[in-house]
Amino acid sequence: MASIKFGAGIVGMAGKIAGTVFARNRSGAYARAWAKPVNNRTERQVAVRALAATLGAMWAALSEAQRAAWNLYASDVTMVNRLGEAMNLSGYNQYYRSNAARLNAGLAAVEDGPTVMNLAEQDPSLEITVTASTNTVSVAFDNTYPWANEDGGAMLIYVGEPQNANVQFFNGPWRYAGKIEGATAAPPESPATFTEHFEIGVGQKVFTQARISRADGRLSSKFRANAIAS
Repeated sequence: MASIKFGAGIVGMAGKIAGTVFARNRSGAYARAWAKPVNNRTERQVAVRALAATLGAMWAALSEAQRAAWNLYASDVTMVNRLGEAMNLSGYNQYYRSNAARLNAGLAAVEDGPTVMNLAEQDPSLEITVTASTNTVSVAFDNTYPWANEDGGAMLIYVGEPQNANVQFFNGPWRYAGKIEGATAAPPESPATFTEHFEIGVGQKVFTQARISRADGRLSSKFRANAIAS
């Protein structure tokens, strides 16, 4: 793997050119040889492909007005690409982004495009407690946020494989752990506890990633927390 220093007007690069993949991590930009991924057809891979096919068919079945609403939302909501630059997704990509997360979590898809032109809010108070003896991750959150007080809103929780305590950076893979559903009548109580897919040892560090899905389909950017298992 080669390290790269950009210059002469080139400030960043991400993606594949010919047989070389360009990317960036916490140490800086790097390049590596591209290797064709092996198609293992695992249960999760098959599920993801099936979900993509389902959402493609659902998008095609939307009315012109519904697709126009998603296109308008996409044109008004600025995202950030892998180079940290502002960009706008297509209406289909925003529809897919929002509803793939909802369907994966067992929530109903949202067909009508959002009329509030921003992403769902994050929760900066997110904290986790990891207990090795019960192999659980408890997620503390602020239940006064709008998602927690509406039917159809939810916080989606993803957990990574436990790491050594000295690991400072983790970017996946993530495994869906569960959801915390909002409710108009009574918001969910904090913390919420999830059983980890992986075996946790005392002293290991566990990274957790969360996203908030609003009832109108808006999905937040990812936000994270980590803790040492006790």
